[in-house]
Amino acid sequence: MRVEFKTADLARLETDPTCRSDLPPEVVRAFSRRMAVIRAAQDERDLYAITANRFKKLQGARAHQRSMRLNDQWRLILEVRESSPGNTILIVDIADYH
Repeated sequence: MRVEFKTADLARLETDPTCRSDLPPEVVRAFSRRMAVIRAAQDERDLYAITANRFKKLQGARAHQRSMRLNDQWRLILEVRESSPGNTILIVDIADYH
């Protein structure tokens, strides 16, 4: 699957864990692990198949988005966009759910 980022900061966070100092270090490490899983996936079914990802469709105004748990407090927010030759994952945000 192709991966795109909504902001340059999120793209930079994947390669440079020190670029966003406002996130706890354990969240940055979890983000790196989740990005490795996303990049290895053939399509979103692979992400749903791994229950530890806690890959879920959001509801309400965010019904077009999905989330993956980084830890008990933080979520990776993303969108699955259909494209050719395969789907694209847009990394939207890392959100504090508390």
